[in-house]
Amino acid sequence: MKFFTYLFLLMLSIVILYPILITASSAFKPGNIAAFTLEWGDNWTLNNFSTLFNDTLYLDWYRNTLIIAVTTMVFQVAIVTIAGYTYSRYRFKGRKNSLIFFLIIQMVPTMAALTAFYVLAMLLGALDQFWFLTLIYIGGGIPMNIWLMKGYFDTVPRDLDESAKLDGAGHFRIFGQIILPLVRPMIAVQALWAFMGPFGDFLLAKFLLRTPENLTIAVGLQSFIANPQQQKVALFAAGAILAALPICLLFFFLQKNFVSGLTAGGTKG
Repeated sequence: MKFFTYLFLLMLSIVILYPILITASSAFKPGNIAAFTLEWGDNWTLNNFSTLFNDTLYLDWYRNTLIIAVTTMVFQVAIVTIAGYTYSRYRFKGRKNSLIFFLIIQMVPTMAALTAFYVLAMLLGALDQFWFLTLIYIGGGIPMNIWLMKGYFDTVPRDLDESAKLDGAGHFRIFGQIILPLVRPMIAVQALWAFMGPFGDFLLAKFLLRTPENLTIAVGLQSFIANPQQQKVALFAAGAILAALPICLLFFFLQKNFVSGLTAGGTKG
């Protein structure tokens, strides 16, 4: 049994690491290359990164994506956390129907809503505007994530709430000082997902952003390989490596929250 487990893990590691190794090796190759290849030679160079910074709009794309990603993460996590707690702990009119409505909204694919987003952007004068794209990212992640947060809040014993009320704690103190620390693992996951979205999304950003300096990383990098006759694979690979850095840093920063358990958090203090 262990043999098949290790075999599966080995195959999974190859599937994950092989594209990363190809991208990394292509990023440090001198000159332009026509395709991604896994070759480890002696002629490594940083010229591709220098070209990205000096001869392209990569830094603008990077800044745009970071602004959108951080804003999306902050607002989406705040809304989802508060809403998840509300749906978990309180009973109010329309609670069940609104949860069902969230599920129905989540069933609508992004492709089906592109035309609606475009028309709405035209009406609001929001084409090529960061704020409109950010609002879509925030709103798009709310329905399903509220369900996930509600489910996680449901795992926190209500006895903690009752004990705090007996000690004179109010609703905000119970939420902020007692319940919130116990759901940090899910908050960390929500933050990572929200932050990753703008980095990986191509379709919405391509559809709504127009000016070259206003593009996000995904759309900007695609322009390097869009023309089959003039593909800049090495630049694309270098840009992809740098684009992964903020996500990796955020993951390592939040990693301690991923592994923290609910019981361990409940017994502290």
